[in-house]
Amino acid sequence: MSFKYFPHTEEELQSMLEKSGVDSLDGLYAQIPESIRFKGEYDLPSERCEMEVRALFQRLADENQQLTCFAGFGAYDHYTPSVIPNLLSRSEFLTSYTPYQAEISQGTLHYIFEYQSMMAELTGMDISNASMYDGATATAEAMMMAVAAGKKVNKVLVSEGINPKTMDVVRTYALHKGIDVVAVPLKDGVTDLDAVRQNLSEGGVAGVIVQQPNVLGIIEDFSGFADACHGQKALFVVNSVAADLALLKTPAEWGADIAVGDAQSLGIPLQFGGPYLGYMCTTEKLMRKMPGRIVGMTRDNRGQRAFVLTLQAREQHIRRQKATSNICSNQSLMALFVTVYLSLMGKEGLKEAANLSYAGAHYLCQRLTETGRFRLAFDKPFFNEFFVRYDGDADALYQRFIDAGMLGGVRYEDGFIFAVTEKRTKQEIDNLVKIAAL
Repeated sequence: MSFKYFPHTEEELQSMLEKSGVDSLDGLYAQIPESIRFKGEYDLPSERCEMEVRALFQRLADENQQLTCFAGFGAYDHYTPSVIPNLLSRSEFLTSYTPYQAEISQGTLHYIFEYQSMMAELTGMDISNASMYDGATATAEAMMMAVAAGKKVNKVLVSEGINPKTMDVVRTYALHKGIDVVAVPLKDGVTDLDAVRQNLSEGGVAGVIVQQPNVLGIIEDFSGFADACHGQKALFVVNSVAADLALLKTPAEWGADIAVGDAQSLGIPLQFGGPYLGYMCTTEKLMRKMPGRIVGMTRDNRGQRAFVLTLQAREQHIRRQKATSNICSNQSLMALFVTVYLSLMGKEGLKEAANLSYAGAHYLCQRLTETGRFRLAFDKPFFNEFFVRYDGDADALYQRFIDAGMLGGVRYEDGFIFAVTEKRTKQEIDNLVKIAAL
């Protein structure tokens, strides 16, 4: 039996079959019942030339509805400089794996080190790993870190101000780790500090997790949170949208022990939900409790600068049952993506994009409230995302947005959570308001 695209010769196939103890390739599937075997012809088109294949996929792509995005809720439509996908498409980046052998992995180790340095500066923390799968799993890992760092404590307080998708992931991790997750309610749209203090006073708390800005887009004031946590020997964890840290107070300035979140906002396209990138940064005191890779800089025997995986036993990567967490071969390509993005944008570029997002969101909020159909749910400061209640049929309005080619925010309770990034123009904002005012 000959297969057109198999590289093996008939002699090689026969040799492998003999080693397997069967007479034919069909014999490999003898244990599969006849009743469940597919015996028809595959519905595959005949071969086509390159132009025909490109035209076919273009027709399929054209069936997708391209919407102007005013949705956020954890994933944001930021600008991606065109140079990034071109650099990342190089084969040495696309095919790289965890760089165990430092002597042949200096390029990979170098960019990971640069990623760590930039994320540590962005969050104000001492140490960054490289990296986590996404912001939700990074938050769950921070929860487990807090429990591991504590002594005989298994309770973690989580603000209801975090994204519900993140909360779901945290609860899933906690379920199988025997960790008790206690939700802290919001009061006037922000985390209730009194409720945090009350829970801390009852003892057994390993950590407190909050989000900045919170799920409603509100910029919270975390004054007193770190002191309350540390007074009860609990860790303070702040989950932040990475891009927002260009203007907001850093987790370090709030006294956080662990900073986590999603770095998708640093230029990674929405791309139907992934792959994204979770970041985790900590104080120096906790760096040996941190999961994931950590790259350090050293000198080789010739005195030249070199990079190596450091601070972790090899079991962190290959002996899963003994590891803090088996996060080793995760998407370092996304860490490289963010590294290139941060290098291109620089500090001023990050601030400019954040300012444009902030200004656009406040302009949209003002225009919507002027229609008389919307009101800001909470009179609190917000960044580039906000929750407004709607006086009318919100589901019908959402469909009108879709029909007009807009992803008009995220439906939430009796209204919408809208997000604006630097990509949204004044004309696009005005068009959305025009639809909303009908």
